[in-house]
Amino acid sequence: MAGFRFVFGKNLLFDPKFNSTRNLNLTLLGLNHSSPYATTTKSSPLLCTANGVTKHSFLVRNASTTTTTTPPPVLAGTGVGDKPQQEPYKMKIRDTLDLTFSDARQAYRSKSTWEILRAYIVFKLCSINYLVEHNDKLMKLGQKVLGKTIFEKMMEATFYGHFVAGPDQIAIQPRIQHLREHGVKAILDYSVEEDISDEEAKKSDSVSSQKVGGSKGSSDQSEYTKYQEGTSNRRMKAAARTYFYMNEAQCERNMETFLQSIEAVSGATKGAGFAAIKVTALGRPQLLLQLSEAIARVHRYVGTFTGKRGVVMEQNVKVEDIKRRLERASKSDPTVESWLNNMTYDKSGLIHVLPWQGVVEAQQTLKEALKVPDVSTGKMESLVPPLSDHEEEMFKNMMRRLHTIFKTAKKLDVRVMVDAEQSYFQPAISRLAMEMSRIYNTEKAIVFNTYQCYLKEAHHNLSADLDQAERQNFFFGAKLVRGAYMEQERQRAAEMGYEDPINPNFEATTEMYQRNVNEAMTRIKRMKEIGDPKKICIMMATHNEDTVRFVIKNMKEYGIKRSDRLICFGQLYGMCDQVSFPLGQSGYSVYKYVPYGPVTEVLPYLSRRAQENRGFLKKIKKETTLLRKEFARRLMKGQLFYRPKGHYEPL
Repeated sequence: MAGFRFVFGKNLLFDPKFNSTRNLNLTLLGLNHSSPYATTTKSSPLLCTANGVTKHSFLVRNASTTTTTTPPPVLAGTGVGDKPQQEPYKMKIRDTLDLTFSDARQAYRSKSTWEILRAYIVFKLCSINYLVEHNDKLMKLGQKVLGKTIFEKMMEATFYGHFVAGPDQIAIQPRIQHLREHGVKAILDYSVEEDISDEEAKKSDSVSSQKVGGSKGSSDQSEYTKYQEGTSNRRMKAAARTYFYMNEAQCERNMETFLQSIEAVSGATKGAGFAAIKVTALGRPQLLLQLSEAIARVHRYVGTFTGKRGVVMEQNVKVEDIKRRLERASKSDPTVESWLNNMTYDKSGLIHVLPWQGVVEAQQTLKEALKVPDVSTGKMESLVPPLSDHEEEMFKNMMRRLHTIFKTAKKLDVRVMVDAEQSYFQPAISRLAMEMSRIYNTEKAIVFNTYQCYLKEAHHNLSADLDQAERQNFFFGAKLVRGAYMEQERQRAAEMGYEDPINPNFEATTEMYQRNVNEAMTRIKRMKEIGDPKKICIMMATHNEDTVRFVIKNMKEYGIKRSDRLICFGQLYGMCDQVSFPLGQSGYSVYKYVPYGPVTEVLPYLSRRAQENRGFLKKIKKETTLLRKEFARRLMKGQLFYRPKGHYEPL
């Protein structure tokens, strides 16, 4: 038995989960350092009678655990040594959180000694510049020299085994359960990526970024114009995964992959998990670029009525003002009157100018939807070059795939993270995510949008979307991240001559993250005060310990309890364990972003993890120090063969 055993009265022993009683001839047996229980402060005889049971409470604790619990009753008529008939019982253990995140024993109690040694070796290898710079070539060379079988075994023993949960949704289930037993839940991501050459990347990028639409209304928004970035994406692919558009059949395969992840989450995480998707995997990215440009132009168009800048809702537009300006045109042109009637607004003012409901539900073509009346002439004008019939069909396919994913997720009660992407795609991605939220987040948050806090507009975007969710009365789910495309964003802005969308430095991004945390918590507090406490759920996806401490402090200040399950934390699998596991084991809702897929097909993902770890040398230094400390402790205590067994129940 891995856990500590308690003795009650006449040789009666309960195991840590109180599932059985056994004969015991000694007063106390099995004190095991690996247990979350270390001492008992009280033990009393357990009295069994024909008329019932007297129950006794006791306190279990270790250096960082305090849990008061009551054993379940043994029903009358059972004798010593017999298997008792017990009532259902689930014991919850909560540790005291060390906010310095420096408790090596607490951080790695979920790992075997071999796993600790492997993690230490992997992080050390990630700090060797030559290996990281040439990891692609070295892995390909390894496959040729060692052969597929030996190479895969080597990867399973090192990088793959540390950063990836397993090859498929069946194989990863024990790993997901292991995380749960140690207080952590899962976001599943099928991390297979195509390893294509630079020439293939250029070709696929050329197909994706061929001119969309006709010749009218050519773009003057340089941020949203065509950009040959296939090769540059690959040079900087350490940041995040990039999907290269090949054809519609590939998009269908990507959708099926996402659906498999959702089904895997449903089967493996007991209704408490997430799946992750990328919108650029589900259609031609150039269409998103076109849509982002139309959104930017709409904001400027509304500004001609208000004299302000910013997203539509931030400009506080009164619908009457627009109707008054276009009154003459609406009388002479029925399409203008129809356009005015299709605007989305409430008593507080305008929400949308464009008919987004018709767009996402394929009731209108983009050619029809992306038009506004000219303020001077009153004539309907296209915001962007109109799409061809073939391009309209491609956009409808993209919407169909999104609906298929979210319908399946809602049916299976699985939440879906819509990953953030490059800033020039993001206006379209966020708008589609919010419209899908309006449709599918009617009973709980199924669709979660992502906000990149390294963007200068992050707070404006979050505030506007929170406003929309409140005004249109749907549940709001969000993930806050720092961002993953900084080098690529800055290079593109410099080459194309538009303003860098990224905050100037790390401190500015931290300030933006904290500002968004405060914004979200202010809204949560307000919703709780008006009796609607579950309308907003936020994931704080960060590896930064200072940010985690900031969130925890503010949860207390805003009166948000851990048990409310409105705030959760997220980190990558194989990284930042000194934060994830202590948080989960102290009662916070915590997720690991868990990748899975066959060894040879997740090599691009592993390449990015190696690059990313090299970029966080200070963080790695702390993790390697803690890993070395825990290994030394086990060595000194004779615990090298320690086998982790969790007794935690994730929130």
